[in-house]
Amino acid sequence: MAQIASTSTARAFAGIMLQQASIDAAISMSADAQLRLTGDWSVRGLKSIEAQLAALNPPCSKPLTLNCAEVLAMDTAGAWLLQSLLLRLQANSVGTKIDGLKPAFAKRLEVVAAQLAAADSQRAPTTAAMRPLERLGRSAFAVWEETYALLSFVGETAKTLLQSALQPARIRWRPILFNIREAGFNALPIVGLLSFLLGVVVAYQGADQLRQYGANIFVADLVGVSMLREFAPLITAIIIAGRSGSAYAAQIGTMAVTEEIDAMRTLGIAPIEMLVLPKLIAMLIALPLLTVFADVLGILGGMLMAREQLDVGYVEFLDRLIKAIVMTTYTVGIGKAPVFALIIVLVGCFQGFRTRGGADSVGRQTTRSVVQSIFLVIVADALFSVVFSALDI
Repeated sequence: MAQIASTSTARAFAGIMLQQASIDAAISMSADAQLRLTGDWSVRGLKSIEAQLAALNPPCSKPLTLNCAEVLAMDTAGAWLLQSLLLRLQANSVGTKIDGLKPAFAKRLEVVAAQLAAADSQRAPTTAAMRPLERLGRSAFAVWEETYALLSFVGETAKTLLQSALQPARIRWRPILFNIREAGFNALPIVGLLSFLLGVVVAYQGADQLRQYGANIFVADLVGVSMLREFAPLITAIIIAGRSGSAYAAQIGTMAVTEEIDAMRTLGIAPIEMLVLPKLIAMLIALPLLTVFADVLGILGGMLMAREQLDVGYVEFLDRLIKAIVMTTYTVGIGKAPVFALIIVLVGCFQGFRTRGGADSVGRQTTRSVVQSIFLVIVADALFSVVFSALDI
């Protein structure tokens, strides 16, 4: 028995040594137009095969046969390499076939070939390779898909807001106050400065025209109506879109990349309730107040410029302003602010949630959020103008 065991051990050891001796995969060209594949076509045996494949130069004028009878082992890496070699040969020669491959290896090769074919079919062609009509179709479909996703996001946010309104205890007041400070109070300097300068520009541009007709006093009408009705809410919304809307997209996008949003869903925390609603409520409060602040600073800038360019005193300017401005002019500008606030927050958060991949995706979605927010704010302002004109407001 001991002798039999010793003999079996010796044979097993000899088999292992033999297998170890022929472990490396190899490929060679025979005289009868056959490529002879030998050895272990797995991760451990593919160390030197890349150099052999690079040096391989089979004839292109006649069919080739891959003789795989001496392939000892094959894993997914070896099957992928063999499939790549097969595709290369099929592209450069009249015909190529595989002979002698073991059934288990052949099955693995079929699976790898199917996966590569599926990946090639799903890979979108480059923009340069697409025809103009195809590019147009893909762009239109991408716009439609993003619009549909945005509307779904708006609906889901509205549903969550309604649920929070019915259950006020669920509202997170601390994040709301924090966002009011960040999006409202901290934005006062830049909003005030730009509104003041805009009032100066409006008064300065109108000064020459009004002076020609001796209508200097009407600079109060020009500055008051334009700032309160159009410029103040619009410039405030554009500033906040670039300042706070981009911050919302970057914050949520970074959380999406680092899988913090997935962790919140795992813990049973609704991301929209946690991340979107506090920003939305805070912006609905802050943007109208910022618009009022912009109104005051814009009129102040116009008043100073009227004093310097048209010799219209402060008392005269304010007296004419009170007569020129009616309550409708003021409420129209303030009424636009909540709509602009909805656009800025929803677009910024929506683009943040659509972030995929790494840091480059965060930057891309942040840029997209700013562009879309400003575009939609201007479109909404134009629609307001059309509606108010039709209603004679």
